Amino acid sequence: MFQNKPKNKKQFLFVLLVFLILFVLNKSDLFSSDSHTSKTVSSVDSSTDETVFDASDKAYFLPTSTTHQIIAHSTYFVSYNEAHEQAEWVAYVLRPEDLTGEKRKRPYFKQDPKVETQSAHWGNYKNSGYTKGHLLPAGDRVFSKEAYDETFYTSNISPQSQELNTGIWNSLESKIRNFVRKNGKVYVVTGGVLSEGLEKIGSEKVSVPDYFYKVLLYESRDGYKMVSFLIPHKEEKRRKLYEYTVPTDSIEHMTGLDFYHFLEDSLEDKLEQKIDYSWFR
Repeated sequence: MFQNKPKNKKQFLFVLLVFLILFVLNKSDLFSSDSHTSKTVSSVDSSTDETVFDASDKAYFLPTSTTHQIIAHSTYFVSYNEAHEQAEWVAYVLRPEDLTGEKRKRPYFKQDPKVETQSAHWGNYKNSGYTKGHLLPAGDRVFSKEAYDETFYTSNISPQSQELNTGIWNSLESKIRNFVRKNGKVYVVTGGVLSEGLEKIGSEKVSVPDYFYKVLLYESRDGYKMVSFLIPHKEEKRRKLYEYTVPTDSIEHMTGLDFYHFLEDSLEDKLEQKIDYSWFR
């Protein structure tokens, strides 16, 4: 009986060692899974099988970020630029169902609770000569009070002249909505071109962009379509909307961003190098 003890002890130690190895591996997998989860952000629409990942993952429609401060709200995403006190981009999906809903009361603008460095206070715009221009329009989120109210975070606005805000910018927003109603969802990335030497307003020195852009991506039966608009903030005479279309590459060069990089490289290059407004008419 005593002769079997060493053998049993070795077996016990071997089993214990295997158990410890399995435990460590399992724990490692658990932390790895948690780490991956922390890099992902919520889906735009949790009722679908679409998953939106952090921009570094290159798995979906978010552009790159020069600030690495990407914020997920219930129906849109923001890359906040603290130096300019506004978003370098706002990205969202617009679907036909987003445009149906009751008329909603406009809430007060308020600071974005998710911006770690604090988004600019709306008071910076007071008596500045500029309106609080939405990047994601409130009219694109009438289906839900929560989604509608979130568009009034100051991380979603940029200083715009009254003429731009109610003129060509509003016309572009309306045209996108009309297209979506007829043809289905589009992906939108929008913002002001942020650079050195811009005019500043308010005590927090909110930058006033010289240009604003929208980059649209649409998946048709024939494949992906892309069109980009670059609109000067101030212009003596406004032109037709199609005259503001530019190659997406040119906006990437101005902003340092990479749009829709989840696309296969050759397709992305092809779409970004040309101007194609025909499908958006």
